[in-house]
Amino acid sequence: MELTREEESALKGEQGEIMQMAYRILVATGEATDAEKLVPIEWTHLSGVNYNTIGDAGEEFLSSISKDARVKVKTTLNPMGFDIDNVSNYGLDENFISKQLSIRNSYEIMGVIPSFSCIPYEIFEIPKDGTQVAFAESNAAIHANSYDNLKTNKESAFSALASALTGKSPYSSLRKEDSPNVTIRMKVNDPNELTYGMLGFFAGKVGDISVNISGLGEMDNRQCKAMCGGMGTSGTCAKFIFGEGESDAEKIDFDEKAMQNVYDELNTSEKGDIITLGSPQLGLEEISELAGKLKGRTFEKRCMIFTPRTVKEQANKIGYTNELERAGCEILSDCCTCLTPLINKENVDAVTTNSIKGAFYLKNSNGVGVNLKSLSQIIEDETR
Repeated sequence: MELTREEESALKGEQGEIMQMAYRILVATGEATDAEKLVPIEWTHLSGVNYNTIGDAGEEFLSSISKDARVKVKTTLNPMGFDIDNVSNYGLDENFISKQLSIRNSYEIMGVIPSFSCIPYEIFEIPKDGTQVAFAESNAAIHANSYDNLKTNKESAFSALASALTGKSPYSSLRKEDSPNVTIRMKVNDPNELTYGMLGFFAGKVGDISVNISGLGEMDNRQCKAMCGGMGTSGTCAKFIFGEGESDAEKIDFDEKAMQNVYDELNTSEKGDIITLGSPQLGLEEISELAGKLKGRTFEKRCMIFTPRTVKEQANKIGYTNELERAGCEILSDCCTCLTPLINKENVDAVTTNSIKGAFYLKNSNGVGVNLKSLSQIIEDETR
């Protein structure tokens, strides 16, 4: 890789141990992804926040570097493991709570914005087209590349943190204008958000760096997020291009059979003990839509809704949260369906959800069964 004098100096340790560590991570990542240089970035979004995912080693590492490390660019955070406002309601282990709060504190000391959201594209202003960013959250990286006209690699927790500390990121293939290796032709009638989540999951498996999708009509925000979330769980692919034009790329159909195969892989239960909505977290538009669908109706079982704190505050002012709570919803901020200790196999056998991303992690990480349904079907089946 070609480095500037300043970058070479940092790599040699002349700017301190933390910067040396950060540049080592970036150079190793760049060499592994055939990047010829590092480029300046304006925004980083970090994963590696939930104690469930980074454990004691991660907590101790962040605590040690926070004494001296400071981020150089706007830096936002993925969800953590609980909502501090109601953590006492869930009987969580005191060690988990203590270590999670330590992680939160370390990031705040370093100057990171405590957003605790996997949908930064909905709660922060999007920079101008073509802006280089570094997003570690998979659905956010795909959304940035595909919908927001930004450029990011599909970052790891370490590479995104290194980018936050240096303001640089490897100039790898996702930052360039490479052609997709696969065109996926959508051939499913009457798709909903669950369909788009399955399409994303399918695309993530068959695509390499990016894929072209044809045959799609206009999508709403929920369908877009579902597709990004599904794709982020199943492979390395991190960009959709939409178009009907012919290309030399391999052509694969996403039809009813392909959709059923994805559904059969992730749907493992005929019913759920609880309902979860918000993976990716729900934005204000989705909260509004849900409140409208629930007017006069009440969930017959526990329903957990995950949303960013800033969205919950907006929903409070408008009155949406009153309607959702009346319908029996628990509204949680700062955390997410995925990897949360709030849902575990000791007290839940299966979860009903409309999220492909949520289904993947609930099944593979939380170890619970999954009952997949669209939001409309959930409301029809689970409310009275």
